[in-house]
Amino acid sequence: MILAHPIHVNVDLVSQVERIGRRDPGRAIGLRVNPRGGAGYTGGENTLYSRADRPTKFGIFAEQLDDALAAARRHDLTIDTVHFHVGDGFLTPELPRFEQAVERAAEMTRRLLKADCPIEEVNSGGGLGLPLRPGDEPLDLDAYARVLARHLGPLDVVVGVEPGDFITKESALLLAEVITVEERSGVRFVGVDAGWNVLNDRFIYHGPQAILVANRGDAPPTRVVTVAGHINEGDDLFAEDLPLPDVREGDVLAILNCGSYAQSMTIVHCLRPPAQALFFRDRL
Repeated sequence: MILAHPIHVNVDLVSQVERIGRRDPGRAIGLRVNPRGGAGYTGGENTLYSRADRPTKFGIFAEQLDDALAAARRHDLTIDTVHFHVGDGFLTPELPRFEQAVERAAEMTRRLLKADCPIEEVNSGGGLGLPLRPGDEPLDLDAYARVLARHLGPLDVVVGVEPGDFITKESALLLAEVITVEERSGVRFVGVDAGWNVLNDRFIYHGPQAILVANRGDAPPTRVVTVAGHINEGDDLFAEDLPLPDVREGDVLAILNCGSYAQSMTIVHCLRPPAQALFFRDRL
């Protein structure tokens, strides 16, 4: 049981504060807060983690903060960190929405400080984005840092960030052989020997997938295709309406930006095995 070890636990529901308090009163905890809004690659303030239009399963809302404080006090729990995660691949144009969420989270932290909670760190989560389509510009890291400094700096706390996806996403790709090319009612399907079980970014995060014909990388696109996986599920598609060169059976497609969660989220589905991984340690 995690409470038996000296691990700092981050709690994101009032009921969890109560549960930890009953089982291990007197310990220090962190609170995950939900500022009801965020920033994602596709624009808008709604992400999988924090939405303006309806609640998500993550984080304590501003109107619940007093209840969380009361629960902590009943069990002599010390709230010493604050966490929020509202980003989903956002780039520079989405920074104003991210800033709005940071401002709300900072206000919730200020309320905790006024309630004598010794907040030492505010963790702003991740969600920093990378260019995924032609025309995308890299995230302005200086502008991102200024947002955090503007709203969290005055709180005199350590500011934590989680840029893992941003750092590692471009470090890997998935190679898949084309095993089927077939025209179906005006749509060209390109089937490959891999499925969503080895790369589920598109199916979970709904972002575009950059795909190249690896053995003819400089060939210009000639038509749009649907790239389909080999899983017996109708939504096992890596891309739709994707411009590619003329693709033939035996070609190899390179699916880019697979270096974050891809391998760790692999599952065995329909007896399809995980993809083999090859590491080039001399390129680190």
